[in-house]
Amino acid sequence: MAQQSPDHASRATQGIVPDWIAHYRMAWAKPDLIAGLTASAVVIPKALAYATVAGLPVQIGLYTAFVPMVIYALFGTSRPLSVSTTTTLAILVASALGRAVPDGDAAQLVTATVTVTALVGVILLLASLLRLGFLANFISEPVLVGFKAGIAVVIVVDQIPKLLGIHFAKGSFFHNLLAIAQGIPHASMTTIAVGAATAAALLAFERFTPRLPAPLVAVAAAIAGVSLLGLQAHGVETVGHVPTGLPTLTMPDLALVEMLWPVALGTALMSFTETIAAGRAFVREGEPTPRANRELFATGLANLAGAFTGVMPAGGGTTQTAVNRSAGAVTQAAELVTAAVALGSMLLLAPLIGLIPQATLGAVVIVYSVGLFDPAEFRAIVRIRRTELVWALVALAGVVLLGTLQGIVVAIVVSLVALAYQVSNPPVYVLLRKPGTNVFRPSSAAHPGDDAIPGMLVLRPEGRIFFANAELVGQKMRAFIEEAAPRVVVLDLGGVFDIEYTALKMLTQAEAHFRQVGVSLWLVGLNPGVLEMVQRSPLGATLGRERMFHNLDQAVDFHRRAASADGVR
Repeated sequence: MAQQSPDHASRATQGIVPDWIAHYRMAWAKPDLIAGLTASAVVIPKALAYATVAGLPVQIGLYTAFVPMVIYALFGTSRPLSVSTTTTLAILVASALGRAVPDGDAAQLVTATVTVTALVGVILLLASLLRLGFLANFISEPVLVGFKAGIAVVIVVDQIPKLLGIHFAKGSFFHNLLAIAQGIPHASMTTIAVGAATAAALLAFERFTPRLPAPLVAVAAAIAGVSLLGLQAHGVETVGHVPTGLPTLTMPDLALVEMLWPVALGTALMSFTETIAAGRAFVREGEPTPRANRELFATGLANLAGAFTGVMPAGGGTTQTAVNRSAGAVTQAAELVTAAVALGSMLLLAPLIGLIPQATLGAVVIVYSVGLFDPAEFRAIVRIRRTELVWALVALAGVVLLGTLQGIVVAIVVSLVALAYQVSNPPVYVLLRKPGTNVFRPSSAAHPGDDAIPGMLVLRPEGRIFFANAELVGQKMRAFIEEAAPRVVVLDLGGVFDIEYTALKMLTQAEAHFRQVGVSLWLVGLNPGVLEMVQRSPLGATLGRERMFHNLDQAVDFHRRAASADGVR
């Protein structure tokens, strides 16, 4: 029987429970079961590895693949989204724990993790209450590309010591690079071999058998190697003791709130950004599009509820969501299956998890983090606009040189600066007519035969014209007018969606100046809002209806009639 898609007539949940539960069909059970089992083979090994990135016991990764998944499945709006921790969130937690627990005490690390996770949950819930979902759009795609690339560089450098079997006190990026170089002569060859074999296996599986759960196979092979070959006796470090059973209730430490809230704020932002991006990327036709404010609520609740069981900050993961979807997931029931497997692992597989080599976990992290640095994305950016490549590189450098949390600040500031630059420098085009038509288009070297209307200069500014850009727009228009020396200047405002007082005052003064030197200013294509603003200003009274037109055809026709009348006289 062909798999049916979810009922697209059902709207996204308006109440507490998503509509996929109320409208679940038995035909979806098999694909959801298969997808959940398949995704678990990727999610669980990666969750274990990401816990080590944060410097936490590996069972914290298991807990994160359980509680947040269940909560999100019940309250989220994305059907295929798989929620646990991610590389970005893990490295952010690592930066938080490095500040809060510099001596690495295990109990204090867990308490600090619970505190930052609870803060993330509270921040996301407050953002949902205030309906701040739109803020996810304030980090531009090029800046996000640079930020993720910086995260990839930091994570790879952070995990290389595990592949070499060396230890040193972590510091700045360049300190760590120097320490790695100095530690190479003391590296364990057996550990290097384990890490290299794991990485090679993961890459081979991804290349030749992409449907195979590569992380699970690699981890299982590493456990077998430790058991059969006695690799621990040859210097290969393993995870060690992992407690069997459910997570225990753990309370946040309010004394750490003041120190950790900045990290929690950045982590909450990245959790939401990754969640909404992954959720939107895998929507199928007929499925509800993830709703930003509801996603804030779902991920916030998942983090806050999970915090008391000792989980790391959680969010939607792109890779595991892709696996979940490609394996046939129809609803969030697939995520509940993945969570059930994580629960079974806690209760039954802890002794085996303790045999995983640290080098294997390091290799898993590196292989799945390197993909965050995608040169093709940088090439795509530079093909479109070189300026935006600069934004991406600044964000990358901010993460690598200043640290992950500071990198988020740099990314946000760069995005806002880029936005300010764009709105403060709107384009102004000279419009020419395509020969033999009434089509006007911007002057371009690609169309050298386009015609100007004798005695008329047509200018088209675009965007919102307001106090921050009015003077620059005026300068651009004056330069075109001085060069063309027309009798009539037509401003096509069809591309201007708003105009405010400063810009109207500038146009009023410009009209008076033009009139004194024998140049007439006309306006064309005003939308209702702009037209109302103009009519309420002195400019509207000066122009009257005679010099404001619905479209360029009307303006050109009027100009020709006036020119003919002048010729007759």
